[in-house]
Parts: sequence; C-alpha cells; structure tokens
Amino acid sequence: MPLGTHELLVFILQVGVLLLLAMLLGRLAVWMRGPAIVGELAVGVLLGPSLLAQVAPDFSAWLLPEQPAQFHLLDAVAQIGVLLLVAITGIQLDFGMVRRRGSTAAKVSIAGLVIPLALGIATGFLLPRSLLAEGTDYTVFALFLGVATCVSAIPVIAKTLLDMKLLHRDVGQLCLTAGMVDDAFGWFMLSVVSAMATTGLRVGQITLSLISLVALVPFSIWIGRPLVRWVMRLASRSPEPGPSLATAVVMVLLSAAATHALGLEAILGAFLCGILIGRSGHVNSDWLAPLQSFVLCVLAPLFFATAGLRMDLTLLGNPEVLIASGVVLLVAIVGKFAGAYIGARLSRLSGWEALALGAGMNARGVIEVIVAMVGLRLGVITTEIYTIVIVVAIVTSLMAPPILRFATRRIKVTTEERIRHIHHQQLVE
Repeated sequence: MPLGTHELLVFILQVGVLLLLAMLLGRLAVWMRGPAIVGELAVGVLLGPSLLAQVAPDFSAWLLPEQPAQFHLLDAVAQIGVLLLVAITGIQLDFGMVRRRGSTAAKVSIAGLVIPLALGIATGFLLPRSLLAEGTDYTVFALFLGVATCVSAIPVIAKTLLDMKLLHRDVGQLCLTAGMVDDAFGWFMLSVVSAMATTGLRVGQITLSLISLVALVPFSIWIGRPLVRWVMRLASRSPEPGPSLATAVVMVLLSAAATHALGLEAILGAFLCGILIGRSGHVNSDWLAPLQSFVLCVLAPLFFATAGLRMDLTLLGNPEVLIASGVVLLVAIVGKFAGAYIGARLSRLSGWEALALGAGMNARGVIEVIVAMVGLRLGVITTEIYTIVIVVAIVTSLMAPPILRFATRRIKVTTEERIRHIHHQQLVE
C-alpha cells in the first residue's frame, strides 16, 4: 500500500521538528558544558508522553500518532543514523592500541559484565511481584533485568566521546572496545531470554547464535579485511570522493544486515565493518569529513531524539514504581561502575583512568531503550518496569559526561594520543 499524503506530511514534519529542537537543545547543552547528546535525548522527552501529551494531547496525537506504521517510518531513518554513527567510530578506532592493550579491555569488559549481571539478576528476584506482568516467570524476569543492567551503549559512548573530543584518548578507545564486547554478550543474552519467554530455551537456536558470534572475528580477519581493502581500493580510483563515500556506506549497511540475519545485533556488524574500513588504508578526509558531518549533525540527533519519544516519566508518580526505580538505578550504576573500575585497576591503570572507564561504560542510553522495548513486546515486563529501565538509560547517559570530563583532565596526554588526535583531525578537515 503506497504511503498516503497525510502520512507523508506528518513524517516530514516529524523529521523537521525533531531536528530543529535537537539542534537547539544540543547547542544549549554544549553551551552548558555538556555533550550535545543530552539535549538531543531531551527532545524526545519534551515531545513524547512525558510532557507534550500531557499539555497538548490533541496536537501530540496529530504530530506523533500512535499508529505503529507512522512511527516505524521515523524509526527506520533513525536506525540508519545509528549504524553509520557506530561505523564512523569503528573507522577511527586505533586497532594498534587495542592490540597492545587487549588484555586491559578484556578485563574491563568481563568485570563490567559479570558484576552488574549478577546484581541485576539478584535485584530481579527481590522486586515485588506486583511489578511483574501477569504470568511472567520470575527467573525469566530476573535474567532480563540482569541483561538490562549489564549492557553498555556503543552509540551513546561514541557520540559522547565525539562530542567531548575524547575519542583519541586511550580511555576513549578502551571504552569503545570494552563496550563492543559487552554489547555483543548483552545481545546474545537477550536472545536467550527472548527464547525463554516465547518458545522456551532451545539449545540449537542459542548454539547457532553463539557460534555466529565467535566466528565473526576470524571471518572478519581472514575474509572481511582483504575484501574491504580490495573494494575500497577500487572505489578510491575515482578522482571524486562520492564513490568512496557511497561504497563505505553500502558495506556498513550490508554488514549490519548480515549480523542481524545471524541473530545478532546489526550495530555489531556496522562497528566491525567500520574497523575494517579504517584499516583498509583508503580512508581520507575527502569522503570521511562530509559523511561524519552529516551523521553527527543530522542522522545521529534524529536517532537520539526519536529514542526519547518512547519515554513516559509520568509513571514515576506511583510511589512503588519510584522506589523500585531508585533501587534498580543504584544497582545498575554501582554494578557497572564497580566492574569497570575493578577491571581497570587489575590492569594497573591509574585511579583516574579507572574512574573515566567506569563512567564511560555506565552510559547505557538507547541500547537500554531497545532492550526495554523487547521486554515489553514479549510481555516479560510491565509498563512500570519499562519506565524504570528507561530512567536508568537517561540518568546513566547524563551522568557519564561530567565524570568523564573531571577524570580525563587529570590524566596526562601521551605522545601517542597527540599523534592520534592529529590523525583524526586530518581525516575530518
């Protein structure tokens, strides 16, 4: 069925209004010495059920109708934005540093997974049954809450690091690497919980997802890397930057589709493809600079603003929900921070570096929103628990930037970081 005239009008208005407010509130957040992502997330809160639907319900229903098909149009554009955002961070990832400090990233990611996962599961068993959906198994619910508290958010971490100009720092690179591992495990665990909530735990399905996840690394090294290098070399023969830019975008989207088809998260494929493009030897400012500008200034703000539209903070008026949200928030923050901090200290990083990693890994953002949406769709959680998880996503995303700024100011800038910063500047100028 073709898109109707009214639906097209509403979609165009949605994109225009969201981008306008995201630009204004993003600049306001930067002026207040925060990252732009703070203002961009706030757009969805202002236009969503938390505020606009309460103040002007008729206008809210017209601009943001509840029909799923209408919202899917907006969500589809936003998803393209987050895939390209993650790919850009992968392109700028210093793989040499990751190789040299891989054990550090591993310790940070493992500790940052195990501790919050265990605390989240324990908290799930302790929450009152009145907050659970009817017929929900306590074990499934507890596992879901554990997954929700252990994930990080590569898109939020990446956007925060880019906004704060910290992507060239070692702690920024370690945050991205450890976050990728955490997210990969988180999506795998989410598939397990989803299977338990619907058809039951099927060993074959879970085994296939695990094999796919493990096989991604050797496949990327032995097949993906030479293939990407060859394709980018062909595209770079053109004197115009257009073919290289289009080729990079196509490969990112196809890689995202491939991991999604394997039962893994599309973001993982986009990030891995970005790494391979960055190591192809055919990255230059002619095509990367315009791509990064468009993604950071248009697509990424639209994605974060759209994510905020799903938040309904009015449910916190219920005292039981408010208390439960405080408990879950505390467990999520302490668990993730303690895990990342302990992993960093075990790797002999300084206290300030450990603090920065703990803050960066705590940013959950829209990945938490996606996890919450899956739980709500499957009937694992109620609207109240959904709201609690969203509160965790908002608060952890807002608290990360000031702590990161406070800690990184006390970490000495190394010569390697200066060189990496100059290289990043040359790529985007």
